[in-house]
Amino acid sequence: MSAAAAPPAVETVTILGSGPAGLTAAVYAARANLSPLVLEGDTPGGQLTITSEVENFPGFAEPVLGPDLIATLKKQAERFGTRFRYGAVSDVDLSKRPFTLTVSDGTTVRTETLIIATGATAKWLGLANETRLQGRGVSACATCDGFFFKNKDVVVVGGGDSAMEEATFLTRFAKSVKLVHRRDQFRASKIMLEKARKNPKISFELDCTVDDVLGADKVAGVRLRNLKTGATRDVPADGLFLAIGHEPNTAPFRKWLACDDKGYLVTEKGSSRTAVPGVFAAGDVADSVYRQAVTAAGTGCMAALDAERFLEALHG
Repeated sequence: MSAAAAPPAVETVTILGSGPAGLTAAVYAARANLSPLVLEGDTPGGQLTITSEVENFPGFAEPVLGPDLIATLKKQAERFGTRFRYGAVSDVDLSKRPFTLTVSDGTTVRTETLIIATGATAKWLGLANETRLQGRGVSACATCDGFFFKNKDVVVVGGGDSAMEEATFLTRFAKSVKLVHRRDQFRASKIMLEKARKNPKISFELDCTVDDVLGADKVAGVRLRNLKTGATRDVPADGLFLAIGHEPNTAPFRKWLACDDKGYLVTEKGSSRTAVPGVFAAGDVADSVYRQAVTAAGTGCMAALDAERFLEALHG
């Protein structure tokens, strides 16, 4: 049996992240014979791995489990020659090419081009039962999961535009939407707040926080605590939606790349290119608006094509 080939001294394309953006980038880069390396991150598969059923990804007539969708995309990328390695990047040096990446295990990777698809992490309340019931009634994406709550009672936590948008969207399906906010003033714009207030399906619980999520195998309710009186009460509910923001996973790159005021990577309009030639961004790490699997996959395709064209211009 021959020994396994040693990894190249310098990678041609390295992709950070293994969600829809990273895996789609891998498929396109591998089909272009660029032999991409994917660093899967601390949570291989990203947010889809905590999503139960996905009904809105093109090509699936029947619902597909989030982890199964990721597994299928990974197999497709592997079929074309993508190499995978577990680990996240803790530091980068983008001052010169080849770029140097420091992996969480202390090793380094040198690469000619870099596709950053590290995603964004939803902010959670930090409750044990919230984590336990993710995908079983607890969600951070109304657009993804609202359909499963037809004629159900749901709770939305948040006070910004995202919370108002999520609550309003959920009224298309849910019987009632209770919006919980820890203050009596909102960060949301007046127009979004008024739209929510005028919706007969939406009610408000102000000066309150969610202390616990109730239910054995799925969400059955939430325990609310009034922050002024300290009183608690249990409210029946079939779903809990968190709309308290997302944190883009951009910490290692902020020294080198421009970010917007929310921390998302900035790319050139209509492309995946960042301000550093040879570095590209795809998916939720650069998208604070859509945050869908299909849009992430689309920008992953763009990033791979942009990287391929960059390399062609560089090497002829």
